[in-house]
Amino acid sequence: MTAPARATTPSPDDSGTPVTYTHREILQVMTGLLAALFTAMISTTIVSTALPTIIAELDGTQRQYTWVITSSLLAMTITTPIWGKLSDLYDKKLLTQLSIIFFLVGSIAAGFAGSIGVLMIARALQGIAMGGLTALVQSIMGSIIAPRERGRYAGYMGAVMAVATVSGPLLGGVITDSLGWRWCFFVSLPLAVIALIVLQLKLHLPATVRRQTRLDYLGALLVSITAALPMLWVTFAGNDYDWISWQSGVFLAAFLVVGFFAVIVELRAPTPMIPLRLLGNSTTIWMIVASVGIGVGMFGSGIFLTQYFQLGTGASPTQAGLMTIPMIISQLLSATIGGLIVSRIGRWKPVMLVGSVLLLAGLTGLGTITHDTAYWTVAIYMVLMGVGIGALVQNVVLAVQNTVDVKDVGSASAAIAFFRSLGGAVGVTVLGAVLTNHVSTNIVDDLAEIGVDPSALSNGSGETSLDITGLPEVIQTAFHHAYADAFGSVFMIAAFVTASAVIAIAVARGSVLRTTIGMPPTAEAEATGETATASATQPATSTKNAADETEPDDGTDSTDGPAKG
Repeated sequence: MTAPARATTPSPDDSGTPVTYTHREILQVMTGLLAALFTAMISTTIVSTALPTIIAELDGTQRQYTWVITSSLLAMTITTPIWGKLSDLYDKKLLTQLSIIFFLVGSIAAGFAGSIGVLMIARALQGIAMGGLTALVQSIMGSIIAPRERGRYAGYMGAVMAVATVSGPLLGGVITDSLGWRWCFFVSLPLAVIALIVLQLKLHLPATVRRQTRLDYLGALLVSITAALPMLWVTFAGNDYDWISWQSGVFLAAFLVVGFFAVIVELRAPTPMIPLRLLGNSTTIWMIVASVGIGVGMFGSGIFLTQYFQLGTGASPTQAGLMTIPMIISQLLSATIGGLIVSRIGRWKPVMLVGSVLLLAGLTGLGTITHDTAYWTVAIYMVLMGVGIGALVQNVVLAVQNTVDVKDVGSASAAIAFFRSLGGAVGVTVLGAVLTNHVSTNIVDDLAEIGVDPSALSNGSGETSLDITGLPEVIQTAFHHAYADAFGSVFMIAAFVTASAVIAIAVARGSVLRTTIGMPPTAEAEATGETATASATQPATSTKNAADETEPDDGTDSTDGPAKG
């Protein structure tokens, strides 16, 4: 398999000479990228299975369980656009290696954590690293592979992510049951070191153009605060204060004010952290809407499924990992086959539309589960959800990358990842708050039926403790039933949010994937105006003069001339 990829474009180096990357050369570059991504992914999935045990051993609560997850997602959400902008300005290889170093430090700190607070900080550091890897891998792929060919390589990436997700829960369960949960963090250290070495040897990119620019520090700060405020609000609402209260009003007002100033700053900044001009076409806007829905379905439901098996059915970490295999295998096959189909037909919309419908069907099915639901029924719903996630995660980025030039691919990819992570982070926080409230109500009712004081499951803080190992079997059974019966509402809410992704993808105008890495002048104008035609799939030529590239359209409608506005 050494056929050249159909991607020839002036590379972003100082000389601007055309570079053609063969299939073999692209795979060599991706070896290092996927090694780094695999390291981060497997560490995350290992920990997901061990978290109930970790929280119980550190005497944590359900709210703290949610925040250990959210701290990582929040850090990833906030830093993804920052990493994306940096990747457009500086050495992508160095930034990728820096992300792995952050991940190493965070893993070591998490492994030695003696309290929930330290664990949250360590997970946040891992989230910063994940934000870097998420943005940089997509940015590098977008800078060396044409959109038409990117589907097959996105399929490879999806397969690696799925393998990491498959092996992670299993490995995490075995490690937790045999060596202890701390080794779930330490086991990723050798993999990270290997990834660093592979990147140094295999990742060879054109030199980055040195541009004199000022980083948008104020924009980064405002965007970060805007992203954090909703999660802080839903975390404390319903417990420390009512959902409808003056405190909620303060959070809402702060969100609107900070968000307004963030938009103003990003519109005026010479090099904005999130280039709002990239939102100038409907495809990007609809994909952002879809990303939020996909994020809720992917992060929220994936995390709470493991918790359902352990806290709802009483499964061990190893058993919980095994029980998620149907979803992971279906995600693996869907990502690989879906990527090949997209490259073959040259369009992203059909695969994404089918995937979004299946994701919605799977979540709706999971919204009906209780403690009496048979495992095979849950497995069917997980398969549907896995197929949907595999078909969507990479292609939603591809759809946006197809509308921007290579010089903006990092920012565009990071923008989509930002909104997907934001949807996931807010989704996990909201779903966690809903789960906490439902579990508290269910436990009070279930224990009242058997004449037991609900304080038997309290750790003294008034919140439900997850450590029930020393309690009588009848109380443990009531605990598991209370959790199992609460998860249905969590998945149903996720289904309602994911419905927005189905609508967005259905409404979005599908376009032909271009065969050039850089945006040809005609294709760029057409994509921006949402009038992309088959000319977007033709290689860029050098026959356009400077006036054609810089002057406004002249009203002609020729596919060989300036695009009609």
